[in-house]
Amino acid sequence: MQLAAGMVVGFLAGGPAHLIRNDGDAICAILEVGDRSRNNVVSYPMDDIRAVMGGDGKRQLVHKDGTPY
Repeated sequence: MQLAAGMVVGFLAGGPAHLIRNDGDAICAILEVGDRSRNNVVSYPMDDIRAVMGGDGKRQLVHKDGTPY
């Protein structure tokens, strides 16, 4: 789907992967909102990377097998 200025789009948690790309010459501002709950995991299906919450309460990047970057 192509978006225009002023449009809003949302993605459901656990839904299919999505990609946001700016093919124009103008600057594009993106606001990402999430709750970052302790068991929240972000998976990047085309790459060997996941974002998980570490024991220190900070987001950590790990390989899909769980080993740290």
